This record gives sequence, structure tokens and C-alpha cells, in this order.
Amino acid sequence: MGSPSRVFLVGPMGAGKTTIGRQLAQLLKLDFADTDQEIEERTGADIPWIFDVEGEEGFRKREMKVIDEMTERNGLLLATGGGVVESSENRRALSSRGFVIYLYTSIEEQIRRTKRDTRRPLLQGEEDPETVLRNLMTRRDPWYRDIADYIIDTDGCSPRSVAQKLAAACES
Repeated sequence: MGSPSRVFLVGPMGAGKTTIGRQLAQLLKLDFADTDQEIEERTGADIPWIFDVEGEEGFRKREMKVIDEMTERNGLLLATGGGVVESSENRRALSSRGFVIYLYTSIEEQIRRTKRDTRRPLLQGEEDPETVLRNLMTRRDPWYRDIADYIIDTDGCSPRSVAQKLAAACES
């Protein structure tokens, strides 16, 4: 079959979409892009600032535009934000335009990987981060699974080993 020309990574915060995505893109000889970084470059502001000024709704509108444009590009591995699946339009674009990989990560691992990260607006509110992550996972996991062509559990795995397994799966 050969490698797909468009690969999209989905999954929760802390799944390793950006870290694994960079390595997998190299292995598959694809360009790498990250939707959050693209949004920051286009707006000239970081994600927490966008959330502060425009709220989550404003951020999601920007994200939808980026997803619509970038999922049309060939030769691209795209790491998406954890909430990309909140929009049915995004889910449709991702699932119909490329090979979607769900990087599954347990709640416990998400907590461990995100506990010191101050750049995640949804974890900076009054609510306990564990409660936030559990609620997000309950809502989003069915959507991740629904659009995924391939699911891999990243718990206890190095980004390199996950990227290598995914490269083998994409090329088979």
C-alpha cells in the first residue's frame, strides 16, 4: 500500500501528538505541522491568550479554519489539538481526507504528562485538573475512536517506539 500522503494525529492532552508526530513525519518522509502552532503563527498570539480574549469558542472557530485548510495538503502529518473532535466539521474533514491515528493515553498518564504545563488553558481554571481531564476524556474518547483508522496506546512507551510502530502500521 505504501505510506498515506496525509496523516492526522488525534488524542487527549499529553498523548504526545506533537512529539510523536515530529518523529513519525521524519520516518514517513512527510512535512510536519501542528494545528496549535499554526493558529499561534497566524494570530501572532499564544493559545492561552486567545482563550483569555476570545474564549474557547473563538479558539475553536480559528481551529476549524486551520483544519479545513491543512487537511487538504498532501505530504503532511498534522498533529491536532485535543479538542479538535468537538466539532463535527473537523471530525468529517479529518476522517474523509486522510489516515487518522488516535494516540490513546490513560487519565493517569495525562495527569503525569501535563501537571507542570501552564500552556493548557482548560487545565488552568478553578476545577481540579484530574476532574477536567476525566470529563474531557469521557466526552471525546468516543469521537477519537469513531474517526480513527488506527489506535495505539502510548502509556509507558517512548515517543520513538510509538513513532516506529506507527510507521510500520502506515506502511503495511
